[in-house]
Amino acid sequence: MRWGGVRFLDFYEKVIVPRACPHSQATMLAFRGQDGARTGMLLIDLLAPEVLLADMLDGESLSVEHGAPVRLIVPAHYGYKSVKHLCRIEFRNEEDGYRASGFSFMDHPRARVALEERGRGAPGWLLRYLYRPLIAGTVARFAKAMTERESARDLV
Repeated sequence: MRWGGVRFLDFYEKVIVPRACPHSQATMLAFRGQDGARTGMLLIDLLAPEVLLADMLDGESLSVEHGAPVRLIVPAHYGYKSVKHLCRIEFRNEEDGYRASGFSFMDHPRARVALEERGRGAPGWLLRYLYRPLIAGTVARFAKAMTERESARDLV
């Protein structure tokens, strides 16, 4: 897949810093999607050059199925960190009690694929087996959100 958009690093330096003036203790950002998905990422991970705010996929505008209007893409991290339908970014302190969507044991603060950081409190290889039964429910929840979105659009 060839994602296109704006590097998060550029967006951070040219838009966020001058306009939001983030506090130096805000080392985590929380992302929320229009479908209710949310996750947190450490700023140090977001400033990697390959992290994107994507609005294109394979040379075409991003479709709703792939996260339109904007999707966060963090290639070195597990997919649940790449929030679709991005609508909100919040600065946070790592210790402020932020809670991502899903079970807390399944949300690793960094979720780096190379280190198999799948979740908290258990090794990645074990969590791999715990995740498999949850996939069907996640797909069903997403399908329901998409149906509701289409119904709301039809009413307008």
